[in-house]
Amino acid sequence: MRENPTTPLTDRWDAIVIGGGAAGLSAALMLGRARRRVLVVDAGEPRNRFAAHMHGVLGDDGTDPAELLRRGRHELSAYHVTVRRGVVTSVEEGDDDEAGLTVRFADAAPAVARALILATGMTDGLPEIPGLRDRWGTSVLHCPYCHGWEVRGRRLAVLGTSEMSLHQAQLVRQWSADLVFFTAALGEIDPPVASRLASRGVTLIDTPVREVVSRDGELRGVRLADGSMVEVDAIFVASQAQPHDDLVAHFDLERASTPMGSFLATDIVGQTSHPRIWAAGNVSDPSATVPVAMAAGARAGGMVNMALVTEDFDAAERAAAGDSSADYTTSADSPAEHATSVDSPADHWERRHSGGEIRWSGNVNESTAAVVRTLEAGDVLELGCGEGGDAVWLAEHGWQVTAVDISPTATARGADAASARGVSSSIEWVAHDLTTWHTDKQFDLVTASFFHSEVELQRIDILRRAADRLRPGGHLLLVTHVHGRSHGHGNGHGVHALPTPAEELEQLAFDPAAWEVVMQEIRPREITSPDGTQTATIKDGVLLLRRLT
Repeated sequence: MRENPTTPLTDRWDAIVIGGGAAGLSAALMLGRARRRVLVVDAGEPRNRFAAHMHGVLGDDGTDPAELLRRGRHELSAYHVTVRRGVVTSVEEGDDDEAGLTVRFADAAPAVARALILATGMTDGLPEIPGLRDRWGTSVLHCPYCHGWEVRGRRLAVLGTSEMSLHQAQLVRQWSADLVFFTAALGEIDPPVASRLASRGVTLIDTPVREVVSRDGELRGVRLADGSMVEVDAIFVASQAQPHDDLVAHFDLERASTPMGSFLATDIVGQTSHPRIWAAGNVSDPSATVPVAMAAGARAGGMVNMALVTEDFDAAERAAAGDSSADYTTSADSPAEHATSVDSPADHWERRHSGGEIRWSGNVNESTAAVVRTLEAGDVLELGCGEGGDAVWLAEHGWQVTAVDISPTATARGADAASARGVSSSIEWVAHDLTTWHTDKQFDLVTASFFHSEVELQRIDILRRAADRLRPGGHLLLVTHVHGRSHGHGNGHGVHALPTPAEELEQLAFDPAAWEVVMQEIRPREITSPDGTQTATIKDGVLLLRRLT
């Protein structure tokens, strides 16, 4: 849980998914269920955000698209997938000694991914006609399968923009016999095509459209260049597809020309011409509706896992054959197996937790509980939550908990304990390195009990950033071991030179005008080792601060 003071430590993930829409979350779900360490980075601008309802989605027909994504993010938390709001600024090949891609962010440290899934979607380019964009997603539409039923039998129009509009005009006729096709942007329509459209009663108008007219929040019609008005209830338009694939443009990936434009070429499972880059959803398939994008994402996620499985076995065979260059770690490996030559904090703590040993008693720390009982319950951020003893106790006492630890195994055990004690809905578990983790949430309490580490940790920086997320009047509670051994209790840190509350207060260097010291003391406490064979008296340092502004 640190960055080296001289060389910034880069987060390592099995897979990074760029884009948190239907395709991206589906890919992450499959990978999370495969026990992969997965990061989803979402800019929060899905293509269908302009629509209040989605259709043609079995079991979710008529659901708000934003609600589907909210539920999807919640489901991912059960599999310890990290989802964070942010913007990716670049994707690069990794260094020669790293197998993976380096991903850089606008507001976080870089990360390395063994695989990348591009699920960034696309933008619908619309003609610059006054009033058209204002009704986009409500009565100016692009997909009759998504919206046709809702406007069936009404006065419909197709606004010609490209050759795709000729197909669209025939398609939309299925939903209404009252259809106007504005063809000015297409030039002269071939007589056989015009005759074909007229055979089913489609009216062709070649006068240019000047304005889309709305009144009282409702589409009223189209005003033409000659001043005449054509009353319509909905307009379908074939948008200009603009895929969000600039991040990988420099890789010179193979592309495919389609009637809707040039898109990344992928095989049937979503893999591009780069062995570590997949694409799913509208970024590679502009015609994909929500269920099609979900299916593509799920398939890509499963195949990414299979590619990583193959890579893991290849590396294992090389290691067994004595190849010293075989350097790998998988998220599901046991701690004694396949350690990398340079032990990162993430690898270190995951091995400590995943070896089968339960490292916590499952009980709340007594000093922490004693202080928290004096506070009014609200939103709490727990730093270095370990296997969840404090988090579960906090939830049982009315707190809404965000519990963060670098080890997916630790948070998984915490989630199991929360489920067994009936408080799962009150805890969000996050497996992430706290030196790079970011949240927009605000809290009434930030707590860190025995937030120590056997590997170097930028502890004060982490605490100061977390304290910035406190609401005015909120509290920062730090409980530390001041002296003595822990007998494997807590973080297993043994004997270290740990700061006293006074020393910690000095290191934090908070502005006295903005912070009040509520409690600063050392408390003796008797502990018993998890196996019950040893007892000892230790001293807890307790520092409780209240944020004034």
